[in-house]
Amino acid sequence: MVSLSTWVRYAATKFEYSVVLGWKKYNVGQINGGQLSDAIWKNFFQGKLTFLHWTKGEQMAPTVAGDGGTLLVRKLPFPAPTQVFVGDVVLLKDPEKPSDYLVRRLAAIEGYEMVSTDEKDTPFILEKDQCWVLSDNESLKPKQEARDSRLFGPVPMTDIVGRVVYALRSAVDHGPVLNSRLAMNQDSSVLAVELDIDEMAKGAKM
Repeated sequence: MVSLSTWVRYAATKFEYSVVLGWKKYNVGQINGGQLSDAIWKNFFQGKLTFLHWTKGEQMAPTVAGDGGTLLVRKLPFPAPTQVFVGDVVLLKDPEKPSDYLVRRLAAIEGYEMVSTDEKDTPFILEKDQCWVLSDNESLKPKQEARDSRLFGPVPMTDIVGRVVYALRSAVDHGPVLNSRLAMNQDSSVLAVELDIDEMAKGAKM
């Protein structure tokens, strides 16, 4: 049973998202000023803050099982440093295959100085709207198997489409994803209201 206070937090979060999404559509010309209010309320009453994504690969083990798992992803219309944080597991566009997506952990954002363990690599500072993502599986070879920023370099923050909040690895192995403390606090009401294990299990390719 979801408490009243949780529902209130969820409603506030959803309204904020609906306003941001409405303004985004207005700014890119998808809707006009007269349609803005309707778009906001339509998304508030009919839209969701999450979607399901199925992924596989050893790069994010043990967070995601190597043979695949269904993820609950929170939508991020504007993935700014105030909305997504270092330590979060994110879904982003694959820098090498734009039509595909990767799940990686956000390791650094703009302003961070990046220093490699390889003395041949020159230190550098991440520029505005850049971020650095890494695989969780430390047993993989960094530039051959991990397929993260150690291979393809910094990625634009705008390539992040959502934050992974829950992972279903099997019918008996599932739970919240360990993200930053700020993110887990922000996502707690969303998870309480929108998490549907049965729906995730239906979407699992098992």
